[in-house]
Amino acid sequence: MRLDDERESDQVDDRRSGGMGISGGGLGVGGVVLALAASWFLGIDPRLLLGVAQQAADRAPQQARNEAPVRPIPKEDAQAHFVAKVLASTEDVWTRLFQQHGASYRKPRLVLFSGRTGTACGTGQTAQGPFYCPGDEHVYIDLDFYRELQQRFHAPGEFAQAYVIAHEVGHHVQKLRGTSAKVEQAEQAAGSKAVANGYSVRLELQADCYAGVWGHYADVNEHLLEPGEVEEALKAASAIGDDTLQKQARGYAVPDTFTHGTSAQRVYWFRKGMDSGNPGACNTFKDPDPTGTTH
Repeated sequence: MRLDDERESDQVDDRRSGGMGISGGGLGVGGVVLALAASWFLGIDPRLLLGVAQQAADRAPQQARNEAPVRPIPKEDAQAHFVAKVLASTEDVWTRLFQQHGASYRKPRLVLFSGRTGTACGTGQTAQGPFYCPGDEHVYIDLDFYRELQQRFHAPGEFAQAYVIAHEVGHHVQKLRGTSAKVEQAEQAAGSKAVANGYSVRLELQADCYAGVWGHYADVNEHLLEPGEVEEALKAASAIGDDTLQKQARGYAVPDTFTHGTSAQRVYWFRKGMDSGNPGACNTFKDPDPTGTTH
């Protein structure tokens, strides 16, 4: 990605050296796969195992606005500066898109941590991978996840890494637009776990589509992408589909337990956002076939 001359977001908080984070412990990089595999093997939503509950959004929506100032990134940490530039790009894109609809975009904060850290959604751990907490409007990531993305999931490249951040920012957009709250209500009213999981899948696929919308403008307006980098993000989206991960963990997939979507679904919706640059094209909840197989 062409980020050398791009600005960095001032909303990145480095907790890796202690302070507000909870230092020590954690499950390590390999725990990302082990924890996810365990949750899918048991047929349990990994968000429930790892304490990232949507209900926290109602309990502590303003915590993010009242905490201490962010801690700066060490000058020599190239990867952390990279994600700060990606976050800044998402801020620019979503600020413009919200303004076009007469709304204002509230920036999320991105927290770098190692092992585990406190969040408004409970204790965040490396094992759960990058995640968004609606309760404090923070994106959390242990940068060691990128090594796992490259080595375990064979999805290298800077745009693949940027896609991960853009997906979590997509969840923030859902929070601001009220989508997350509506999905939570629908999940609670669902008559079965399988139906509730279906709502979760559509929420995740929409976040993939929103990541694609950002990618569209990063490419067309900001000219940040190098040739071949879109394919890197598509490979990452495919690598972390529910069906692919379940087959890796236990040799077969159980669709009723999916919470994020299949590899094909994730690729389809990311590409739809990327091709259109239109958040309105990301309504996975009205699409009768969110898989894209009949399009």
